[in-house]
Amino acid sequence: MTALVAGGGLAGAAVASLLARAGREVTVIERSRGPTHKICGEFLSHEVQHYLARLGLDVTRLGGHRITRLRLVIGAGSVTVKLPFEGIGLTRHTLDEALLAHAGACGATIRRGETVSSADGVTFLATGKHALRGALRPMPRPDPLVGLKMYYALSPEQTEALAETVELVLFPGGYAGLQRVEDGRANLCLLIHRDRLAEGVDPLSQLCATVPHLHRRLAGSAALLPRPLAIARVPYGFIHTPHPEDSCYRLGDQACVIPSFSGDGMALALHSAALAAAHYLRGDPPPLYHAALARDVTGPIRRAQWLTRLAGAPFGPALLRHAAGLWPGLLRRAAALTRVPTEALL
Repeated sequence: MTALVAGGGLAGAAVASLLARAGREVTVIERSRGPTHKICGEFLSHEVQHYLARLGLDVTRLGGHRITRLRLVIGAGSVTVKLPFEGIGLTRHTLDEALLAHAGACGATIRRGETVSSADGVTFLATGKHALRGALRPMPRPDPLVGLKMYYALSPEQTEALAETVELVLFPGGYAGLQRVEDGRANLCLLIHRDRLAEGVDPLSQLCATVPHLHRRLAGSAALLPRPLAIARVPYGFIHTPHPEDSCYRLGDQACVIPSFSGDGMALALHSAALAAAHYLRGDPPPLYHAALARDVTGPIRRAQWLTRLAGAPFGPALLRHAAGLWPGLLRRAAALTRVPTEALL
C-alpha cells in the first residue's frame, strides 16, 4: 500500500524520506514546480540539525552561515549571549529543495506541480497553511500581526557586524529577526501590527525609519526580492486536538503552530514528521500519534505564547532587556523552554 503525502515541504519530505528508507512505498504531491521562498526566519537550531542528520542530509554542504550568538535589541540597547549550540542560517529555498531531492534519492516518488484538494486518500497531511477539504483547521481569530520577509545584500560593514549572530529586534507593535544566510545575504523576517501598515507605503522602509537599529543595519543595502513576502491570519498557538475519526497524520503547521518568537517552527515540523513516521511504521492510528505529538509540543508552544505576549506588552521589552542584562543566561533559558524537550527527540 502506497502512503500518500500531501505537501513536499520540510515535514512532508522528511516523512517521505523516513518511510522510503524503511522500505515503504510513498508518493509526495507538491504543488510548486520548483524552489520557492517561504516566510521563515531560516535559523537551523540544534534540534533541526539533529533531525536532518538523522535523515542522512548533510546541511553543512549547502553553504549555510554559521551562527554562534544571539543579540536581543531593544531601543538603543542590546544584550548579546553565546548560544549553547552552533546554529546555521540557511534559506528554505535551498533547504526544502535539498530535502525533497533527498526523499527522492531514498526511493520516494515525487510528483510536482500537482495539487490535492481533499483529504480523502491522504496518509500524511503536510500542506502548511493550505487547508484541504475534509481536514480543515479551526479558523483563527482575527490576528493583528502581519508577517513580512525580505532578503538584503548588506554593506560590507554591516555584513561583518552581523557575522555569526542572529538578532532579535523588539519595537513598538512587533519584532524582527535578522541574520545572515548562504551567499552573504541577510534575512529580515518580522511580525508587525497591521495598524502600523499604511496603504501605499513600503512597510519595511517605514519600519526602518522608526527603528534605529534596523535603519543602521540596512543603510546602503539592496533588497533582493521584487517586494516583501507577506502573510496574515497565522493561527499561532494552534495544536490539533486528537479525534477518534482522524484519518490522516497531520504534520508541521497542520498539526501545531508555535509563535515565531521562539524561532523553532522548523524543529517542530521535523519532530512531527519523525514521530508520525514511527507511529505509522508501528501501525498506530493517527489519533494515537496526534496525542503523542500534543504531549511533546503543548508546553513549548504555551511558553512561547507567554513570551510573545510579554514582548508585546508596554513594559515587556524594557523588562526583558533589564533581566537579560542582569542574567545573560536568561535568554538561553527562555530558548530552551520553547523547544521540544531533549528527551522527546527521536
